[in-house]
Amino acid sequence: MTGLDWTVIIAYICAMIGLSIYLGRHQSSQEDYFVGGRNLSWWAVGLSTMATQTSAISFISIPAFVALKQGGGLTWLQYELAVPLSMIAVMICLIPFFRKLKLISVYEYLELRFGPSVRYLVSFIFLISRSLATGVGVYASGIVLSVCLGTPLWITILIIGIVTIIYDTIGGISAVVFSDVIQMVVLLSGILICISYALFIVGGFENIWSSFPVTRRAAIDSSIGIGDGSAVPFWAFLMGGFFLYTFYYGTDQSQVQRELSAATTDDTKRSLVLNGLARFPLTSLYVLMGISVWAVYNHSPDLATKIPYNQPDYLIPQFIIDYLPPGIRGLLFASLLAAAMSSLDSALNSLSASTVRDFIGRYVKKKDNLVKISKLTTVGWGIIVTGFAFMVGQISDTVIEGINKIGSAFSGPILAVFILGVLWKKASTHNVIIGIIAGVSFNLYLWLFHPLIHWMWWNMFGFLVTLATSFIVGTVWPVVDNKNRDAFIFERKNFMKKERNWFAIYGLLVTYFFLILFILIIL
Repeated sequence: MTGLDWTVIIAYICAMIGLSIYLGRHQSSQEDYFVGGRNLSWWAVGLSTMATQTSAISFISIPAFVALKQGGGLTWLQYELAVPLSMIAVMICLIPFFRKLKLISVYEYLELRFGPSVRYLVSFIFLISRSLATGVGVYASGIVLSVCLGTPLWITILIIGIVTIIYDTIGGISAVVFSDVIQMVVLLSGILICISYALFIVGGFENIWSSFPVTRRAAIDSSIGIGDGSAVPFWAFLMGGFFLYTFYYGTDQSQVQRELSAATTDDTKRSLVLNGLARFPLTSLYVLMGISVWAVYNHSPDLATKIPYNQPDYLIPQFIIDYLPPGIRGLLFASLLAAAMSSLDSALNSLSASTVRDFIGRYVKKKDNLVKISKLTTVGWGIIVTGFAFMVGQISDTVIEGINKIGSAFSGPILAVFILGVLWKKASTHNVIIGIIAGVSFNLYLWLFHPLIHWMWWNMFGFLVTLATSFIVGTVWPVVDNKNRDAFIFERKNFMKKERNWFAIYGLLVTYFFLILFILIIL
């Protein structure tokens, strides 16, 4: 790292803080702080949502998976296959209700439909799982960035944590969204720069593709993922991925909160369409970067010797250090910082929103104090998550992997509760709580006793078990605990009228799904 590199990084950090001060100067309510006054541009919301998906680990690990990881290759593209279909489900079944009710916390819907107990339960699950997963993400990003920047790990974690806490607390969701837009631009620039330099070094795309191992070129692993031990089974990622992404974009506070920040329901849908169409090209760029840097690795014994055995994630950072000039190198490391902060900032703001709206807010008598409380809560969660990132180093890799799997254990059952609330009149507090317990218990049973069932299946199995259990309990023991439930249930008679203008877009997303599938089959 040179002085020019550090100048670029420091300038970027100062720009983020300055932007947050500018955007936060007129905040006067929780709606301003948590949902940007419901007046943010749809394209900014869409790009921000994508930036959250694109962490520093994605920048480093996806190319490493493609190029070096055992069992890796182009099969990573399967992760994106179900996204367009999930967007349709979210746009039809969930977003219209959340927008109509003018929610800030998505879990407010559960209280309106079922009562406070369901809201508390699901919101608590979100707070625990999101804070743990985010702490792991900060730690994992910090490891690689500490190597890149030549700084101790604890300093790198503090940089990520403190800078994000500052601009997130000052600017609220507006700062999160527009900083994510900038971070996405910086990140895309970093990907394109890496690809361009690799092409120049190796001598063109033809040389890059010809050097890529044939064994890694298949984009589809036709395995089912049940009993076959496959790490990337096609059917698990298609079926389980549909439920995972529907849960994530439709019921996870960290994503839905910014979807509630757009000006209109149609704008929210446009932001989701942007994600449905753009995620596959973005992931394809990561894959192309992996193929390109692999060619450099294959032609450069010096680079190959610098990658520790069984540590493929060091491929991209070492490539940047060895082959990119000062200034450009600083921009690339700034893009890694950007990716790490974009994952943390949305988590902190959503954790704060859920804490204040679902738990604290109802006990605050002076509503004028809620903005100050919200900002203090953001700081509190920032300290907790950053502190947990320091503790992760004391935890084994098995536990870290387990924390990530917890998300899949709960995602299907939580999605099922929302779908039951929207689509089934007989759904009530007691049968959905029993359904959640059954769905999560079934997934934990699979985790403990059937390790050869791939974890992506848990998203679908947990959903179906929760759904079936709630149906059975609701049929045998029918209870109406909300006389106003019709206001929160899908209106079939007006569906055609409300959605008519979007049918062509839904058709486009379905066509796009088959196009992606066709591309994967050809590869």
